[in-house]
Amino acid sequence: MPKLILKFKNNPIQNYDIGAGQSITIGRLEDNDIVIENLAVSGHHAKVDSVGEGYLLTDLQSKNGCFVNEKMVASHWLSHGDVVSIGKHLLEFSLKEGEKPPAAPQTSQRDQTMVMDTGHYRDLMDKSEPAGRSGADTGKPVGMLSYLAGGEGEVELSRKLIKIGKDGASDIVVSGLTVGATSATISKRPKNYVLSYVSGLSKPKVNGKAVKQSVALNEFDVIEIGSVKLQFFTKE
Repeated sequence: MPKLILKFKNNPIQNYDIGAGQSITIGRLEDNDIVIENLAVSGHHAKVDSVGEGYLLTDLQSKNGCFVNEKMVASHWLSHGDVVSIGKHLLEFSLKEGEKPPAAPQTSQRDQTMVMDTGHYRDLMDKSEPAGRSGADTGKPVGMLSYLAGGEGEVELSRKLIKIGKDGASDIVVSGLTVGATSATISKRPKNYVLSYVSGLSKPKVNGKAVKQSVALNEFDVIEIGSVKLQFFTKE
């Protein structure tokens, strides 16, 4: 079973196993699976999803970003020995001796994540004015989910990560024998909202099509997970 080794100043602190179909969140707040108590770390900084035979690291719009092997990434399929920098801490992705390396899904060039050079990125950040960035964020539409079946009312997607599943701690709790404890997540990205399959025999559906990995949500998309049917929309 793969694991993440949390280190500080290259000294191992704790190991975290990543089981099949599991999702691990990383951040400063106590509701994360890996808690890093450092002001350079965002409340919900990043997550690692077990997807098929691969393990996907996703930055959750953190303030200081995620770096893999000293290069900034928005998302990255992890390989044995990859070192993830979050704040002043390191997370090393490691396989046990003799364990088969995970296979990252094949993607077209269009779907591949653009990796920015660390130094170049910091130069860009230094030239940007924080006030201008925060002002732009306030005018962005907010994602919403409206119940079509299995519940009532609306859910505002104000957090960076929303969990959907039959686990009672999920943000949206659904029922169904084949639904995973965390069936899917909805991540708030700079330009859109992305639904990602996490675990369970029953995959979430968007407009009737099963989601095997991740899909960007569009206005009025219909999401089906277990007993629940939701419609996505945005409002100012």
